[in-house]
Amino acid sequence: MFSVNGKQLIGFAKAGINIAKFSAVAMKENVKTAILMLNMGGPQTTDQVPNYLLRIMTDRDMIQLPVQSRLGPWIAQRRAPEVQKKYQQIGGGSPILKWTELQGNLMCKELDQLSPETAPHKHYVGFRYVNPLTENTLQKIENSLPEHIKWSVIDRWGTNPLLIQTFADRIREELKKFSETKRKNVVILFTAHSLPLKAVNRGDPYPSEIGASVHMVMQELGNTNPYCLAWQSKVGPLPWLAPATDDAIKGYVKQGLKNFILVPIAFVNEHIETLHELDIEYCDELAKEVGVEEIRRAAAPNDHPLFIKGLSTIVRDHLRQQQTVNPKFLMRCPMCTNSRCRDSKRWYEKICTY
Repeated sequence: MFSVNGKQLIGFAKAGINIAKFSAVAMKENVKTAILMLNMGGPQTTDQVPNYLLRIMTDRDMIQLPVQSRLGPWIAQRRAPEVQKKYQQIGGGSPILKWTELQGNLMCKELDQLSPETAPHKHYVGFRYVNPLTENTLQKIENSLPEHIKWSVIDRWGTNPLLIQTFADRIREELKKFSETKRKNVVILFTAHSLPLKAVNRGDPYPSEIGASVHMVMQELGNTNPYCLAWQSKVGPLPWLAPATDDAIKGYVKQGLKNFILVPIAFVNEHIETLHELDIEYCDELAKEVGVEEIRRAAAPNDHPLFIKGLSTIVRDHLRQQQTVNPKFLMRCPMCTNSRCRDSKRWYEKICTY
């Protein structure tokens, strides 16, 4: 996420949201602090699916394919009908823009109260693969502001106490729906988007950071239940993080554990991976196939009051400190040889030092 504060701009990222803050000497609009919320995004209608997939399949930061300029579009075209069908099953499109706009509005409203010295605040949304595209949003911001803008970035907030409390509260909401005889044996199955092992072996900290979130949520719950972290949404034949979420469910059922709460620990709002993959493919279809007794899914943070307060306090605290970017954000993985990654780190370092 990005934020603008009279003389500065920030960025902020976690589990689908990134926040950056920037501030300008004088504003063309009545905005002192602007916050850009970044995400991959999702098609709002089925008509947007083909171009959405095309952008993903031709993005070498996302996926590397041989002769990608030809193979990427072919894969996108081939997958489009199947993906369109999935979006039809969840209402005709992704709700990720709706949720992000709501989160931004609520966050800025609270920020105006928490940090009047940096108010008024305004949020912007930037998606990588579908409108509103990040490059267009940045142009919109720059057209609205004077030339003297200071940028900063917020990242790595997966252990923020209010975020942890939000997930714990979502889990408690579902635990209460199980009978008392089942409740203490319900498996809390945390699930996060998987990652290719070649990225993990380069030294990507993502698995350990997700693990830290899981650990703190279970501490908040008092370690009341058995739990496990699994990984979803694997694409392609190469090895990814394991166990896969569906395999974990199958494995526990074989062990006699047949009651579950799925917790999307790396997602901050509802989208295709929660509404279709978790709710339809796992909680409905897979559960019936393998003989699950009862399975529920904890809601994503969405507009939970604790989550909104968490976003607001993260931005407020960042605005009050002098550090414009976390040194860890600028650090590459130890085995990284990607020149695009190197160049992007240098770009962030450059804009955040002005």
